[in-house]
Amino acid sequence: MPLLAAIGVQDALLAANNDLNRMQTLLADASVTLMRPFQGVTERIQALRGPSITGAERDSMICTVTHDLTHAVTALQFQDGASQPISHTQRRLRNCADQLARDSFADAEDGEAVVEAAPDRSNPVTPAEMDTGCIGLF
Repeated sequence: MPLLAAIGVQDALLAANNDLNRMQTLLADASVTLMRPFQGVTERIQALRGPSITGAERDSMICTVTHDLTHAVTALQFQDGASQPISHTQRRLRNCADQLARDSFADAEDGEAVVEAAPDRSNPVTPAEMDTGCIGLF
């Protein structure tokens, strides 16, 4: 492969890796926002301990706690199921870019480039679906 072509491919691989880094950051921020129901659950559970809560109020609060927990678990599943493939893809892209650099600049005087090993498996997780109420972190 011509040197300029190799440099272009390597730049494209590193740009894709940078895009994945930004996606990972956005995903982490969204996960923090989605985890807020856990805070509401804690407050409601503490309120349930109050002596002035009626049976109807208690039932309503329990229903809300269940709803909030279901959404929080789904958020955890989504974050976990999405972040693992992103990290996996980043490692694969970095490996390709490093191999390309090593092969293209083999005659360089700086010595041989270090290439981090590619992931062993082709896919770290295979989330087919996320059912509400089921905990299945990957």
